[in-house]
Amino acid sequence: MALSAYAGAAIPTRTGRGTEYELFARVTHRLKAAAHGDGDFNALVRAVHDNRSLWTALAADVAIETNELPSELRAQIFYLSEFTSAHSRRVLAGEAGVDVLVDINTAVMRGLRSEGDAP
Repeated sequence: MALSAYAGAAIPTRTGRGTEYELFARVTHRLKAAAHGDGDFNALVRAVHDNRSLWTALAADVAIETNELPSELRAQIFYLSEFTSAHSRRVLAGEAGVDVLVDINTAVMRGLRSEGDAP
């Protein structure tokens, strides 16, 4: 019984950056799968919606004056959120593909990963 009580302590703690990375990884994977899947439009809609929700949450976070990120980075994130929303509309209308959204998310994931490795 004592061993099982401490078993959960071995689970690693995620940082905020690690959690953001994981969210981007999941959403990006779903975007790729929906784009290269069997043409399931519902799966595409769900993936695009979740991606847009992620970016909307980021925009709301960087819009808060007490956000500690540099103002230039906050502005860039806000712009990317607006772009993502506009491009998502084009994807759902059948006028564009998800590749640009995947590229943006992948670049953000690289940034999250590299920043996390810095001393």
